[in-house]
Amino acid sequence: MSDLRVPLSILDLVPISAGSTTQDALNQSVALAQRADQLGYQRYWYAEHHNTATFASSATALLIGRAAEHTKQIRLGSGGVMLPNHSPLMVAEYYGTLAEMYGDRIDLGLGRAPGTDPITASALRRGSAAADTFVQDVVDLHHYLGDGKTPNGVSARPGLGTDVPLWMLGSSMDGAAVAAYLGLPYAFASHFAPQLRHEALSLYRQRFSTEFATAELQAPYAMAGVNVLVAPTDDEAHRLFTTAQQMAAGIRTGRRVPLQPPVDDIGKVLPPEVAAFVDDFQQVRAIGSPETVVGQLETIVADLQVDELIVTTYTYDPALRVRSFELLAQSWGLPAR
Repeated sequence: MSDLRVPLSILDLVPISAGSTTQDALNQSVALAQRADQLGYQRYWYAEHHNTATFASSATALLIGRAAEHTKQIRLGSGGVMLPNHSPLMVAEYYGTLAEMYGDRIDLGLGRAPGTDPITASALRRGSAAADTFVQDVVDLHHYLGDGKTPNGVSARPGLGTDVPLWMLGSSMDGAAVAAYLGLPYAFASHFAPQLRHEALSLYRQRFSTEFATAELQAPYAMAGVNVLVAPTDDEAHRLFTTAQQMAAGIRTGRRVPLQPPVDDIGKVLPPEVAAFVDDFQQVRAIGSPETVVGQLETIVADLQVDELIVTTYTYDPALRVRSFELLAQSWGLPAR
């Protein structure tokens, strides 16, 4: 296998297709987690999002717990928990409980953004200044899940001594700097915020330190997000990808709706300025036949020098999302379980 064939993981936002229900999406998600476990994917993460008709991934801990009940080896985690929305103690208790139930299969990815619009964020937040305490919140989480040496003397039970691995997520230089300073693995959101990917990953590697108490690694470890869609032919893959392009257009226009069916010509659907936004938004992508996608992913790995890729896939027909991950696993050479 090529040195560029790094481990592959999956990021799931539990998308809801038009004409389907939230329950349908939740059931399809756990079925995909089962299949990903069999196919040899490294981890399966859920991303916290709120107040959107497109996704059903607001309660990451519940999704992880259900997936853990139906899988055997794959790591499960948050990609991530949006820490400004939660108290560190509550997060430690939830993820500590998961760790006590399912052992060393749980990851805790942490983000600084609210994962929603400003009005919803204000309804979720613990306080208006919560974002300013982000670094301290991460440090507190480390202690709640580890040695229990928190400034307030409070213990997370469950949580204490579980040492759930923390990951720092980011789409800017700030997240990279925090990950490096705290000595944590870093996941860059290049699947939707690609502009600073080279600079952020470079800064993370250059500044990485093991001096702080939170350090979990002896060397930097970076993962990058990629939009992926694999089909038997390039033409079919590009047609199916128009569902994801319409979804991205909804972010630009504020029209957040369930996933729409694919179209034959996306240029006839999107105005030029929206199409330009979508192309930039999703520029880190691998779309096509298995052979085409493998080549594109190897190019991304070589370009970003990452240790792992986490891929996200949207199709109107959930069965074609499963097929995409099956084709990718086979062509990438993942070790089936």
